[in-house]
Amino acid sequence: MPFASGRNPVRRGIVVNLTAFGLVAWTLVAEADPIRDLQTAAIATNRAEFGHWGVNPAIYAQWGTHSNRLIPVYTFGTLNPQIPQGKWGPVDLRNYTGANSPYRSETQLKRIYGRLPTQTLNPDAEYFDQTNLYDLQMAGFANGKKYVFLIIFDGMDWQTTWSASIYKTQSIPYTEGRGKGLHFQDYTAGGTTQFGFMCTSPHNSGTRTDPNTQSVLNPGGTMFGGYNVECGGPNPWTPGSDPFYLISKSVQKEFQHAYTDSSSSATSMTAGIKTFNDGVNIDATGVPVSTIAHWAQDHGYAVGAVTSVPISHATPAAAYAHNVERDDYQDLTRDMVGLKSIMHPDKPLSGLDVLIGGGFGHSKTTDLVAATETEPAKHPQGTNFVPGNMYLTDVDLAAIDSRNGGKYVTAVRTSGVEGRKRLKEAATEAAANRQRLLGFYGNGKFSGHLPFATADGKYDPTIGRGGEKKIEAYEPADLVENPALSDMAGAAIEVLSRNPKGFWLMIEPGDVDWANHDDNIDSSIGAVLSGEAAVKLVTDWVEAHSNWKESLLIVTADHGHYFHLLKPEMLITPR
Repeated sequence: MPFASGRNPVRRGIVVNLTAFGLVAWTLVAEADPIRDLQTAAIATNRAEFGHWGVNPAIYAQWGTHSNRLIPVYTFGTLNPQIPQGKWGPVDLRNYTGANSPYRSETQLKRIYGRLPTQTLNPDAEYFDQTNLYDLQMAGFANGKKYVFLIIFDGMDWQTTWSASIYKTQSIPYTEGRGKGLHFQDYTAGGTTQFGFMCTSPHNSGTRTDPNTQSVLNPGGTMFGGYNVECGGPNPWTPGSDPFYLISKSVQKEFQHAYTDSSSSATSMTAGIKTFNDGVNIDATGVPVSTIAHWAQDHGYAVGAVTSVPISHATPAAAYAHNVERDDYQDLTRDMVGLKSIMHPDKPLSGLDVLIGGGFGHSKTTDLVAATETEPAKHPQGTNFVPGNMYLTDVDLAAIDSRNGGKYVTAVRTSGVEGRKRLKEAATEAAANRQRLLGFYGNGKFSGHLPFATADGKYDPTIGRGGEKKIEAYEPADLVENPALSDMAGAAIEVLSRNPKGFWLMIEPGDVDWANHDDNIDSSIGAVLSGEAAVKLVTDWVEAHSNWKESLLIVTADHGHYFHLLKPEMLITPR
């Protein structure tokens, strides 16, 4: 029996019995769910008073992919003038904003993009570049930071955050700037927090590759990146003159710039370079580059990645792996767990010390991706694809398992076993024995991701851009047998913190992106709020076990979507 109600096993009008799991049965009478109702009605009519996705206010679900919007960045442990600067400069966001913005410098833009992008030099730029977040993390380590956290809310732009804050506070607490109401907006980290915004444009889009040879077939692709401030706007809350520009559809072709995908954008933050859309930690010509996790591991730190979506999706993969194709999932996972891969066939990478995420149960007999109007059919995993789980083959899972002589204590979703409890047990074992940890969870019916929370904290997604067939309805076991993202983050920290030198950890609330692709405001708000819990877990840990002189936290997103909130007061609903 499907249900969707958070960790209380209830749904409107039904009774769910979870006594088999040792939990209490609950009964739910009908409850109002205004945000769900707004979303359902908006899709039914394809029009909504409160807002729209795309450039046309008369069409609610016009646009279902990314944009080139400027993206908010919240940092903690960065505003501290007593920390020495070192070779990477100060651990301070102001090193890259305002007068120090690389978008004010022709030399710096050429260094970042490999050329001077058209219509991109801006002598008044306040924003910085995604690659500067790599610089900031390196500055942290160079200046004695012991713990570095990079939390990437995939797909969360300023408008997404604004919507979540309005719903959470039941007010309109701001209309510009950093904002307030969410934990990462309100938390001050002892006066060391800062706020800024960045450009996420890639090196290029339209690059074609061969996953079998790991080669780039047309370096430079079909459209270069950059940012035109007049067309796009000077900050995330001020629109530019050309709404079509941010989705690469401007009629002014000379102003056109590519918007990023998750692999290119995450690569900028973890490896400090611009690359093409679909590339993972390789440059625009296909040459692998080192990430901050590689550097940290080489210098004695522990490293890990945690995600609410499959373990080798673009963002977590960019923590560590190399590949010309972001959808070559099995090979990306091999890099992440220290096995031989298509990119490293002879000498594998060392592997992450902790990897926890989704992908469980998502099996296919082929990796074939059907042709679209713009793309031919392809096999992104190449000829070495192994039928079965799309992300982690049975053979590879067995090879890394400590019970078989591998390096990882494994916690895998198991029928009838509480996921949170099992993961905690595995983390305690791995930490006590100085072993690595792999957590593999998710729901195979829905591409292997964790269950999606909705705005009211329940797990009952309604219809989105994908239509009726794409609505997710969860079984009781889906919530019991899977941990939450915050559980995963806590398990990772337990293992990584046993390293006396310190650690680097990426955490990805990836469900924000999936919700925004679906043009689903209910799931979008719910994803932000569930990810917020993981941020609070990190700040609580720093408060209890460290301090902001030796810790650095960055909370941001890899790119934006294209939601426009026209009547924010409509997200203020009776409770």
